[in-house]
Amino acid sequence: MADNIQKLRNIGISAHIDSGKTTLTERILYITKKIVAVHEVKGKDGVGAKMDSMELERERGITISSAATYCEWKGHKINIIDTPGHVDFTIEVERSLRVLDGSVLVLCAVGGVQSQSITVDRQMNRYKIPRVAFINKCDRSGADPKRVIRQLRERLNHKAVFMQIPIGLEGDFEGIVDLISMKAVYFEGAFGEVLRTEEIPGHLLKEASEKREVLLDAASMFSDELTEAILEETVTEDMIYDAVRKGTISRALTPVFVGSAYKNIGVQPLLDGVARYLPSPPEVENIALDLEQDEKEMVLSSSPDKPLVALAFKLEVTPYGQLTYLRVYQGAIQKGDDLVNVRNMKKIKVGRLIRMHADEMEDISYAGAGDIVALFGVDCFSGDTFTDGQRRYSMASMFVPEPVISLSIAVTDSKSEVNLSKALNRFVREDPTFRSYVDQESGETIISGMGELHLDIYLERMKREYKVQVETGMPQVAYREAISQKAEFNYIHKKQTGGSGQYGRVAGFMEPSEDGTYEFINEIKGGVIPTEYIPAVDKGFQSCLKKGHLIGFPILGMKIHINDGQSHSVDSSELAFTQAAIGAFKQAYHKARPIVLEPIMKVSVECPSEYQGNAMASLNQRRGMILSSAEDGVFTTIDAEVPLAEMFGYATTLRSLTQGKAEFTMEFSRYTKVPESIADELKKTLNEKSKGGKKS
Repeated sequence: MADNIQKLRNIGISAHIDSGKTTLTERILYITKKIVAVHEVKGKDGVGAKMDSMELERERGITISSAATYCEWKGHKINIIDTPGHVDFTIEVERSLRVLDGSVLVLCAVGGVQSQSITVDRQMNRYKIPRVAFINKCDRSGADPKRVIRQLRERLNHKAVFMQIPIGLEGDFEGIVDLISMKAVYFEGAFGEVLRTEEIPGHLLKEASEKREVLLDAASMFSDELTEAILEETVTEDMIYDAVRKGTISRALTPVFVGSAYKNIGVQPLLDGVARYLPSPPEVENIALDLEQDEKEMVLSSSPDKPLVALAFKLEVTPYGQLTYLRVYQGAIQKGDDLVNVRNMKKIKVGRLIRMHADEMEDISYAGAGDIVALFGVDCFSGDTFTDGQRRYSMASMFVPEPVISLSIAVTDSKSEVNLSKALNRFVREDPTFRSYVDQESGETIISGMGELHLDIYLERMKREYKVQVETGMPQVAYREAISQKAEFNYIHKKQTGGSGQYGRVAGFMEPSEDGTYEFINEIKGGVIPTEYIPAVDKGFQSCLKKGHLIGFPILGMKIHINDGQSHSVDSSELAFTQAAIGAFKQAYHKARPIVLEPIMKVSVECPSEYQGNAMASLNQRRGMILSSAEDGVFTTIDAEVPLAEMFGYATTLRSLTQGKAEFTMEFSRYTKVPESIADELKKTLNEKSKGGKKS
């Protein structure tokens, strides 16, 4: 580990699908001499064979699981996490961003700011991640970096400035002009490892001067020294570097680099930008909650001498045991140390401390603040905080979106049952967005996830890694129920079975909640329900929200007001009031006119402009609402909202409508009311399924 923590960078490489993240990571590793050969992304040993180490990733040409690696560049130690671009694997991006200090936002010079770029940018904002942008694929037909930087400003509200401009574009792309040194840089050698610096070509001189003025104008906002130097015409390169760094770290400026990872152009200047402009661990404020002081927020120090605080952000089950990825925020870990898992206060010993290089491991004996390392054989969950026992600090965990799609699965032979159980336990532990449970009524095993591809990948992994053959049932949408009007209740729970009985009366009303949350409002006066029984009433109502009485799905958005009741000096108990609340809920629920809610997905379709009509028609047929349509002459991007129930099999439909030239992404947007006709059909179908389940 670098002795100087100021020269440590923890960065992520994030982008829309197929923007070239994995290729860029591979080129960085080659240039920093971490790997000795470069091949092709989708090949068996490809540019991706290192980072995309899972066989499924290489076959499909996508990144599924975030891969961690590290390299050194000009005295800087850089930990890199290459993350998936597909929205179904959003948790991989979330958990990576949670522990990173900076990020490279990769954009395609042809596609520009695409739907998933917007999602990734939103995730970076959630964790306050400074970033630099890299406009990749400048060698592709239709490449237009100026359009991309416009989209960065308009769609993502970035104060984006070019640090470079391209020399040529598309097939003529051959190098870059550095706007700080005002030199032309060409990349030679087999993989662009040799840099040749020359004067700027005459036809680019005017444009370079104009773009440099824009850069200086933007950077001067962060440095009085630079402002004065501009007026006196005594600007130095270091002044610009310092000003751009301040702007980047404050997230008020986004430096934009250009290049082509595949053609090996522009990777070294991007690495220089990572080292120059992205923050080191001490420059990022990290907060822990002190559990011994009522979760008081504590700012962590990046000193290796302070008490240890580390976060487990990702788990992986290997043939040799569980691998736990850790980010050390404060203090240090040494081989043989005792750590305490704050969640359950269990003590563990550090047997093996590892630095990851994609699927390879390097044993190390020490890790200090800012490091990203892995432990072997530690029993914990994703999101657990580890300390050395001196403090009871807990790091706020990452944001975990709720699953939106479910499948029923069944094994085809009895031998596979044990292996299925092992597979499900492992996947649930590794991926917080993947859920598994047994339906109490039908006895079916249900798996839930973020989309069809997400579940498809896990089913494929069950077959390959656990030799489990499964049959799948129809995909099930995660519907919800809600009430649409106020309804009163006044319920007495009375039971006499000899000896002391049960007695509790609960009165009040339920009403819809605008923000979709549950709220319990106690308006009891005069102690008609003793204070010690109020939590039991709340517990009774909450237990009813898990399964509605309309179609049997969880209930969203409800306020419960209790304003009257009655207790008995002998027969009242917590159980009695819990049962009274359950009875009161059943009494009022149907009077409150429950409705069915369905998940609405934000869908973004990108297709050649000649297929725009087909794509729009296909979305309209699926009860979609077109929100916007943007055309840039070659490609059209259509943004729409479509019910998830209508999106099954859409990938196949879209391919056939556009001769395989279109792609789409979708992510959960919100819940909304199902039309009456569809709700009636749904009730009928689910009731029949429920009866069938009970018979079996």
